Amino acid sequence: METKSPPSDPLETIRGHFSREEPVRWLFCGDSITHGVRHTRGRRDYTQHFAERVRFELGRRRDIVLNVAVSGETTRELLEDFKWRVEDARPDVVFLMIGMNDCAKSRSMEVREFVSNLEEFCRRVKALGAFIVLQTSPPVLEGFAPEREALFPAFMDAVRSTAHSNLAGLVDHQVFWRNHPGKHILWMADAYHPGAYGHLAIAHCLFHALGIFCESSDTCRLP
Repeated sequence: METKSPPSDPLETIRGHFSREEPVRWLFCGDSITHGVRHTRGRRDYTQHFAERVRFELGRRRDIVLNVAVSGETTRELLEDFKWRVEDARPDVVFLMIGMNDCAKSRSMEVREFVSNLEEFCRRVKALGAFIVLQTSPPVLEGFAPEREALFPAFMDAVRSTAHSNLAGLVDHQVFWRNHPGKHILWMADAYHPGAYGHLAIAHCLFHALGIFCESSDTCRLP
């Protein structure tokens, strides 16, 4: 019997979820950037824009979008609380954006531990029968957060390499933001937290990666 090789783009399978008849459970994990607190000043975070796009504009009303991110989180705490936050939610697709705290000097985490934690997270998600999408974080503004800025690039490279080695999806927000340097003053709330417009930029990058961006939709037309 012929065996099918995995798709060259792991996101291809996830894109198919938008047309399947069964409802989908979408789960977002991460740190304060995904948590979306405080720095959005009461406006929507990127996971809420995702919910609007999918559950209303795409008509997938029975889909569930869960955001279990926690401000201040590292991969250590994420693994410790995996059963409650991820396993018990029975997700179909898990998005993870993390590393902004892991790379802080005060956390005393080396890149190899970060990679090991990401590998373990991917292994556990796959054991649930779910698909995993790793996301890089928006960049640290140069010169404003030296305790994070020094190691941040290496940690984001680790996200990319882990996605590749685990055949996981990858959404590279860092590259997207790097290509729009003039927008950072509008998109950032401080040295490493996106504001409301930054969350919209994250959402649009995610929509493009998943093939659900449409200029005629209200969510995608927001400036």
